[in-house]
Amino acid sequence: MSPDSRLQKQLRSAIKYFWSTREVQTQKQGAASGSKDAGARSAVTGGAQMNGFINLVRDLLCESGLPKAHVYCEKCIELLGWYRPEKKWDLLVVSDGKLLAGIEFKSQVGSFGNNYNNRTEEAIGSAVDIWAAYREGAFKPSARPWLGYLMLLEEAPGSLAPVRAREPHFKVFPEFEAASYAKRYGILLTKLVRERLYDAACFLMSNAKGGPKGLYREPTPELNVEKFVASLVAKAIAVAKTTE
Repeated sequence: MSPDSRLQKQLRSAIKYFWSTREVQTQKQGAASGSKDAGARSAVTGGAQMNGFINLVRDLLCESGLPKAHVYCEKCIELLGWYRPEKKWDLLVVSDGKLLAGIEFKSQVGSFGNNYNNRTEEAIGSAVDIWAAYREGAFKPSARPWLGYLMLLEEAPGSLAPVRAREPHFKVFPEFEAASYAKRYGILLTKLVRERLYDAACFLMSNAKGGPKGLYREPTPELNVEKFVASLVAKAIAVAKTTE
């Protein structure tokens, strides 16, 4: 099996895990409370849906030569910030007191209009906070850490339909005119990487019908999983060689 097909197989497994975990959490919360949370909140409040992606990346890092003990996924995932005391990241790599990498794994199913701005503000804010702390020497003697962002968006009529931007005073940038939430996310992640707020980003879409079968698509070539993984693994291999 080629490396790419192996990665795609692992990614399909992570997609399946995401949808199956959401379904289980929704059923459990409904049974416990007697009524399901409004909308998709029952699955969101349950957490753990993105663990398949987190484990995939952790395994790739370890296969690249990093000791497993240096990759943090569940505990000890807080990092100090410049504008706040600390923030939890989804995955951190810390070796010999040096911050090597931090990755966020996010998803959105439904409630596109309500949550898009929140996700945007979180993504920008987390990066700005870390880079300000780095500028102030908070992570000495660390070299510049690698930051990554992976986003899984539900492919649904609500995420694919054109959205009219509100412009009571000034016109939005042309790329946002009639852009769907899916396109907006693609624009966001592309700009985050080009502005070097993140070293790499991955944008995936999947729906409730095909997702449980592991089906997904990558709407923005610049943000595909192969490029995301290649950038991260290159960092991991470089670090592993310096610690041999």
